Amino acid sequence: MRDEDPDATTREAPRARSGAIGGRWPRTGTEPVTARSPLRLRLLLAGAFLPLFTAAAVLFGLWAAESGPGDSPGRGALVMLTVVCGVLALSAAVDLWVVLRRLRREREAGASR
Repeated sequence: MRDEDPDATTREAPRARSGAIGGRWPRTGTEPVTARSPLRLRLLLAGAFLPLFTAAAVLFGLWAAESGPGDSPGRGALVMLTVVCGVLALSAAVDLWVVLRRLRREREAGASR
């Protein structure tokens, strides 16, 4: 048996980051104390996919509006693609907002030290 600190899994991370670790909830898993989310990568991905999914939702919506009764793909499939792309665009927008808020908090916490 290794000599480990029995409270090591419940200690909070010593950093001024927002998120589940570091202030709001106790640690429950086995992740490292210094684990960090790759915020810059999430910012890049959300920034790239938000306009892509928004444009796809608009295009599929316009295509569905102009499709006739015998067209292939059918109107139902195009509406479903519109909804899926809209949900993905909304998800990317929310993630972009969360990442920007977390980066702003980290920047403010770093400036106040």
